[in-house]
Amino acid sequence: MRTWAFAKRTTKEILRDPINIIFGLGFPIVILLLLTTIQKNIPATPFSLKQLTPGIAVFGLSFLSLFSATLISRDRMSSLLARLFTTPMTAKDYILGYTLPLIPMALIQTLLCYLAAFCLGLKITPDVIIAILCTIPISIIFIAIGLFCGTIFNDRQVGGICGALLTNLTAWLSGTWFSLDLIGGLFKDIAYCFPFVHAVDMARDGLNANYHAMPNNLFWVLSYAGLLLIAAVSLFKYKMKHN
Repeated sequence: MRTWAFAKRTTKEILRDPINIIFGLGFPIVILLLLTTIQKNIPATPFSLKQLTPGIAVFGLSFLSLFSATLISRDRMSSLLARLFTTPMTAKDYILGYTLPLIPMALIQTLLCYLAAFCLGLKITPDVIIAILCTIPISIIFIAIGLFCGTIFNDRQVGGICGALLTNLTAWLSGTWFSLDLIGGLFKDIAYCFPFVHAVDMARDGLNANYHAMPNNLFWVLSYAGLLLIAAVSLFKYKMKHN
């Protein structure tokens, strides 16, 4: 009950910032439209819609980190959390209260991205449902990163870390824009140590019905999601005790 009550409050805070919501929901669509237009004029198309759409959908989720980081950092700066620390709520209640309202937003963002892809020529198949469901564990990774950073940094600092830095890391290490096989070597090995490329590969496998290839990527995504949530809860608990 405490978690749901706090989640409702977080939802209201999110809805009070419609500009950022529109930007977060619409930016992946703009990128998809732009890249599709560019690729029409390229003789050798790097990615088909079945390859490009899942990548753009995952890349769009990186903006959830900025959302979650901004929410928690603003609450810290306004001393709201200091007052809430006097309540019986635990660190887990707080982290889940911030996380739960952002998961529907991630699903809506992904759904809009695929609807745009359908308008551009992507075939509607049952496999799209699997690709969209892959959004849930992937979104938790980005939300947890934002909560971890927002617990440490202020709202201005998280803009640079969860905005510019994380989105660039996601873009370069996910294989969204280019196949990592084109570079190979150490760069590819490093990229596969992070969850971003596994997230894109899992979404692509789901859309292309390569279900046999999904478990390995799902393991990486779930492992990172679980570890990052535990890290966020642990750090938040530490802050509760020392504030």
